[in-house]
Amino acid sequence: MDQNSTIDQKIEAFLVEGCGRCDFYRTPQCKVIQWNEVLIHLRDIVLESALVEEFKWSQPCYTYQGKNVIIISALKSNAFISFFKGSLLADKYNVLKAPGENSQSGRYMPFDSVAQVESQKAWIREYIAEAIELEKQGKKVAFKTESEPIPVELEEKFAAEPDFEKAFHALTPGRKRGYLLHFNQAKQSATRTARIEKYAAMIRQGKGMHDDFK
Repeated sequence: MDQNSTIDQKIEAFLVEGCGRCDFYRTPQCKVIQWNEVLIHLRDIVLESALVEEFKWSQPCYTYQGKNVIIISALKSNAFISFFKGSLLADKYNVLKAPGENSQSGRYMPFDSVAQVESQKAWIREYIAEAIELEKQGKKVAFKTESEPIPVELEEKFAAEPDFEKAFHALTPGRKRGYLLHFNQAKQSATRTARIEKYAAMIRQGKGMHDDFK
């Protein structure tokens, strides 16, 4: 089986069963299942572009020359397209949302119906084309420096999962700093990613790294 067929199968499973990151996997309460039709329409539009379809963070992800550009998924209130460098987009139609007040990079377009997707189809295509052009030009987000910098792998997870970003920034300053120190100590990107995934569930629960050991 070739790679494209494998990715297609994973995405088809995602659309039918959900992402598997919570207890509602394969149930009617799953956000992905609830927004299935909207996600299918969004995917069809993204597939018209020059982006390559992959499967990351248990969701459809779209890349340009190996760089993450877009992800599609769902929240409780809507389905969405998230742009990894959305803060650099002009947002001509004023439709992009920041996951939280501390969001520096990711921005998302929410959709609550197939009709809305259809009515904004031209806008979606424009934003996708602009996002691709940013990658062609090698544009980068200038992150504000903090006591501990946010690694790019964490920013990418924020863009992929807006609800995860909200959970991270809702942590106490000490807990956030503890995680950032731990993530940034890893020299390899793969190790940083693994550390983020290891503690993702605890972050969603509002816990610090060592809370389960107290």
